[in-house]
Amino acid sequence: MPDFLPPDADLDAERRFGGLDRLYGDGARRALAELRVVVAGIGGVGAWSVEALARSGVGALTLVDLDHVAESNINRQVHALGSTLGRAKIAAMADRVRDINSGCRVECVDDFVGPDNVDAILSGPPGVLLDCTDQVPAKIAMILRARAAGWLALACGGAGGKTDPLALRAGDLSAVTHDALLGRVRQELRQRHGYPKGGAAGGKPRRRVPRMGVHCLWFDQPVVLPEAWRRAAAASVPADGPGSAPAAAPQGLSCAGYGSAVAITATMGMAAADWAVRQGLAKAGL
Repeated sequence: MPDFLPPDADLDAERRFGGLDRLYGDGARRALAELRVVVAGIGGVGAWSVEALARSGVGALTLVDLDHVAESNINRQVHALGSTLGRAKIAAMADRVRDINSGCRVECVDDFVGPDNVDAILSGPPGVLLDCTDQVPAKIAMILRARAAGWLALACGGAGGKTDPLALRAGDLSAVTHDALLGRVRQELRQRHGYPKGGAAGGKPRRRVPRMGVHCLWFDQPVVLPEAWRRAAAASVPADGPGSAPAAAPQGLSCAGYGSAVAITATMGMAAADWAVRQGLAKAGL
């Protein structure tokens, strides 16, 4: 058994994960076995990210969420099954990880991320952070902590109300469109935390929008609103421009409020996991 795997690792690790070396080059499996990834938000996007990371042989995963599996999750979340209803999402997902990769060290944080606990969650040697949450304060806290502590971080936008998986885009927060969640994060970072603003004031020609240094995934597609929301939108102005939800949208900006589909949440989750894998490989020079 290779010495870089934990002592309880499955003896079939080569058969399970040997394809990584054949694809990415010799040493890929070792690099990923030494990688630590924190996934915050184990829902429609985060659960698929964890699934893919486990199947990529990542050696250490920290799962952060306080929610429990509900019937309404079954249409889009990989750990949501009839047999897991009512269980903590982190526990249901941890069981899947251990069944896929017994050598993976899984840490479960039974809490939501916020300013009061983000330092503890992102402690120790810097690793990779996947922010799959749907709350603006949580995203702000993680972006600020990751920048201060040297973590490689990816912020995922909203997957609810989207229908085209091929509309997925990756890039800097300054370039995000059609995403009310990331739009509000961008606004707060600029107004409260000194991040560079875009455009020019006073009617002057618009200059190139400066990058903010926050890597994101988002669907570049106008949001599809439920019929009840469309009626509300006709009587109000969206909070963040075209394609965003009404300011008083029920249940906020989450998939629970919008309609949702597994092809969308899984696409974003898989892309986030791929980004984390590539960070680990790049760190190892692969």
